[in-house]
Amino acid sequence: MKIVRVIGTATATAKLTGLTGQKLMIVDVQDAKGKVLIPACVAVDSVGAGRGDLCLMVEGSAARMASDGLPIDAALIAILDQVSV
Repeated sequence: MKIVRVIGTATATAKLTGLTGQKLMIVDVQDAKGKVLIPACVAVDSVGAGRGDLCLMVEGSAARMASDGLPIDAALIAILDQVSV
């Protein structure tokens, strides 16, 4: 799992049928102190996240499990309330 900050959204009018209704979010992968490690990744939102939210993101097979086996590489699975280091 990775800590990410939602920085925006992406819209796709032509996409795989199974992705209809799925929100695509642009996220920055961050460390626990908020430093951006990987900018501008795309993840499917499974928790109702919005711009500015701090979230947990999973990738690979865990992301596919979070979205009913759809062929996705990253999914948001939690909105974080707090991170303490």
